[in-house]
Amino acid sequence: MEIDKAVRESDDQRLKNKYNNAIYVIRRALALYSIEEVAFSFNGGKDSTVLLHLLRAGYYLHKEEKSCASVGLVDHFEFPIRTIYFETPSTFTEINSFTYETASTYGLQMDIIRLDFKSGLEALLKANPIKAVFLGVRIGDPTAVGQEQFSPSSPGWPSFMRVNPILDWSYRDVWAFLLTCKVQYCSLYDQGYTSIGSIHDTVPNDLLCIQDSKDDKRSFKPAYLLPDGRLERAGRAKKFSANPMKSPVISNGDIKTVDIHHNSLHTASVIAVGDEILSGIVEDKVGHSLCRKLCSIGWAVARMSVVRNDIDSVAEEVERCKGKSDMVFVYGGVGPLHSDVTVSGVAKAFGVRTAPDEEFEEYLRHLIGEKCTGDRNEMAQLPEGITELLHHEKLPTPLIKCLNVIILAATNITELDVQWDCLTELTRSSGLLSSIEPFVSKRLAMNISDVKAAQPLSKLPLEFPDIYIRCYRESRNGPLIVCLEGKDQARIEVAAEALSKKFEPGVLDINQQS
Repeated sequence: MEIDKAVRESDDQRLKNKYNNAIYVIRRALALYSIEEVAFSFNGGKDSTVLLHLLRAGYYLHKEEKSCASVGLVDHFEFPIRTIYFETPSTFTEINSFTYETASTYGLQMDIIRLDFKSGLEALLKANPIKAVFLGVRIGDPTAVGQEQFSPSSPGWPSFMRVNPILDWSYRDVWAFLLTCKVQYCSLYDQGYTSIGSIHDTVPNDLLCIQDSKDDKRSFKPAYLLPDGRLERAGRAKKFSANPMKSPVISNGDIKTVDIHHNSLHTASVIAVGDEILSGIVEDKVGHSLCRKLCSIGWAVARMSVVRNDIDSVAEEVERCKGKSDMVFVYGGVGPLHSDVTVSGVAKAFGVRTAPDEEFEEYLRHLIGEKCTGDRNEMAQLPEGITELLHHEKLPTPLIKCLNVIILAATNITELDVQWDCLTELTRSSGLLSSIEPFVSKRLAMNISDVKAAQPLSKLPLEFPDIYIRCYRESRNGPLIVCLEGKDQARIEVAAEALSKKFEPGVLDINQQS
């Protein structure tokens, strides 16, 4: 079989792994269902073109195993799997032409359906004993959420098994397969289209545009030259908010909008993940340093917590914090170990699953070599549809941002210093972590018991609601330290003067003010 031969002779180990996994899924399905009970949904796009040739290879490898026939004798054949094509008036003419040419070339048994997808499928399944449908769905597609390689149809739909052999394939994998196997694909992909929908919502991807400065003409590079597969759907029409307080960010292939807050007070939550911290084996110095850094740029830390290395524990805490704070910082539990569950916990908090991110995987491969094969690399699985990678030349791998949650990989203060500097630089233009009016503070030492200090101190917050008033003792017999913190130095001085007037002379130790 020419497809199987082309892949196996390739030097692309990642492609081989993806191919082997897809073929396994196909052969598994063909073992579970008879050829009359399966169908293939073909739409002329790149993903279904890949699936067509995988099915050709998978079917004949399956047939070879059963008949013990030589693979070389079955290079030319009529494709026996029923093929469904939904044709609509909004389909590109190039897609239609390619589909019918492909059907002729490979002898596809085409069922042309001109109804909507659901109605057409109901009619087809009613007339035929189809129990499973092969689909070219990949993670990152809008319809992929919640699906596995074998997934029953959704409630309210006709009953059948959805079989998704390329569910874990990336944009890069798709093009690696098509180019390696040298198969025909729709000509639109050579004209800058990277994800094709209808004629009403699809345009060439501007990221592939070549502008001719002489005559102002635009041309486009082919789709396989798109450097970042997460931008595959950038050629699909998007509706952006007219609100100037929102700006676009790229998240796993889609452009989304996030709010940029300009409130006078920004709040942050800090979450440490680690059983070693809870058991007292390790002292959490990262959290202490992070809180100081946030306060230094005028952010108030609303909550700081430590949770176990457990997906549910991380998810519950992130869920608790993400709606109450402008930003949430999570650190610890990031890596390849069984206890590194932070990324999965964040995904669960947002109600999404983790999906392969080819760009992040390339960074990991650069660090650890070909041991990072892709299909088995859990570190390259990031929260689906909400992830933005923050790149900086000083970082070996990008920082991971999931909407308003930042996942830090720092394990010590030195690493935190580097990541913090990069983060503040990267987010300065967007305002997401911009430095605002910094906090100023004043400490006063009082030689008085808590009981005597309580009543006068309780009146101060009513007089100065804009000032944080914190009280603590560094030792049981030491002075009571009152820390006044706010945004206005003059107000701090006025509050300190007001506090001193509430006590007899000598109670407030002027010499310990700072």
